[in-house]
Amino acid sequence: MAANTTAYNPPVKAKKGAIKWLTFEQAIAQSKKEPRKIFIDVYTDWCGWCRKMEKGTFTDPALAEYVNKNFYAVRLNAEGKEPITYEGKTFTYNAQKRAHELAFVLLQGQLSFPTTVYLDENLKMLAPVPGYLDVPAFREIITFFGDNHYKKLTFPQYTASLKPAKKAK
Repeated sequence: MAANTTAYNPPVKAKKGAIKWLTFEQAIAQSKKEPRKIFIDVYTDWCGWCRKMEKGTFTDPALAEYVNKNFYAVRLNAEGKEPITYEGKTFTYNAQKRAHELAFVLLQGQLSFPTTVYLDENLKMLAPVPGYLDVPAFREIITFFGDNHYKKLTFPQYTASLKPAKKAK
């Protein structure tokens, strides 16, 4: 079978300690039934740092448990060819931009891979976060949004508040 060229990976039954990935449409539908934030991993098949995050960061059992409890998780292939319908608009692959239109929108025109995108419970953009994230960096970002720290603190304030706790360990 050829490399994945769809706009998303089909959901697979998650092993214990693994992130339960959904399609974009499934995550939206689930969030409308049971509101929860959405975390989107925007990747490409050729991106080495994307594969490193997939095999390392996203397989951390504690992080997977946290993501599954607090978010609906989506993997979106930025070069996928499958159309995705959201709020009455169908997004497709744009050959001129060499990217899926939904990826282009989510990344606010800045096509950088990997990028993790965070939506709140009302499907409003919280932030796209470009670049590779190891487990500690991803933990800081995912808990910043997942535990609603973003509502009271900037990210630098949040990470500074974590420093004393790290020294105490």
